[in-house]
Amino acid sequence: MKLSVLDLVPVRTDQTTSDALAATTELVRAADRLGFERYWVAEHHNMPAVAATAPPVLIAHLAAHTERIRVGSGGVMLPNHAPLAVAEQFALLEAAHPGRIDLGIGRAPGSDPVTSWALRGAAGRDDSDIQNFPRYLDDVVALMDGRGVRVPIPNQQYVLKATPVAQGAPQLWLLGSSMYSAHLAAAKGLPYVFAHHFSGHGTAEALEVYRSEFRPSDVCDRPTTFLTANVVVADTTDEAAALALPNLQNMARLRTGKPMGPVDLVEDAEALELDQGMESLVDSGLARMVVGDPETARKELEALAAQFEVDEVMVHPVASARRGTDPRTSPARVRTLELLAG
Repeated sequence: MKLSVLDLVPVRTDQTTSDALAATTELVRAADRLGFERYWVAEHHNMPAVAATAPPVLIAHLAAHTERIRVGSGGVMLPNHAPLAVAEQFALLEAAHPGRIDLGIGRAPGSDPVTSWALRGAAGRDDSDIQNFPRYLDDVVALMDGRGVRVPIPNQQYVLKATPVAQGAPQLWLLGSSMYSAHLAAAKGLPYVFAHHFSGHGTAEALEVYRSEFRPSDVCDRPTTFLTANVVVADTTDEAAALALPNLQNMARLRTGKPMGPVDLVEDAEALELDQGMESLVDSGLARMVVGDPETARKELEALAAQFEVDEVMVHPVASARRGTDPRTSPARVRTLELLAG
């Protein structure tokens, strides 16, 4: 079973954005050193607890601070961006770090409606871009190809390319949390990842649709997928549960429409008195996570991989920190990777 990492660049209450980025740099170096397969960063906007707003910028930074691990997006939310801009950014990343760049693309906005408008409205784009998603996806693939795209204009065929001379292209993945993405990935013959870490529901159905409907393509000749999971590993199960609590509380706030702040420190999360509804959401979230000591966590991850018939698991390490931790570090997240790597 191969292991990879998903990172939203969490911001704790004791951190600035600069601190959070320093902690993520420490984490990707650990993943590189420990032999993890790939390291993806997400795209979210206007969220106090998340500093991952611009995947291409983050990927350039992380790839420059590592040696062998694949670095990519999990994912770029394509409706927020012009296809040519995405193709150019990732073609340049691939040129700078050949054979190490993944381009995961998603259809969701990754933000609230006001932020989506701010991202897309100024360029004259609107919600119709969601309907145009399959075409935009094709455009990104074609633009990164060395042959480029021929644009018909009067009296000539204009050739448009992401970079002048492409020697290779990033590995493209389609991401999703609905059946729509499973059908689309299968139809276009793309590698596919369902966001199992987000809710834990619908994964088996989506992967079954993807595998049964898959059509081979130039990008991928067989169904290719892996599993994502929220994970906290510590020396004891009790410590792992304590480290997971701040993230669980923030996710409960998100699901109930309550204001989300930066991720609490463990002591502050433990001191909170939650109403019954919030407690129930925290408990159900904990049940969907992989939280425990190294042996327990490895067994649970292996069981998930067997259940969904995948040979790779992407772990989302969501451990917070205790008071007194250096703000520019995230020792519990690093420890999760170290204990999983054995």
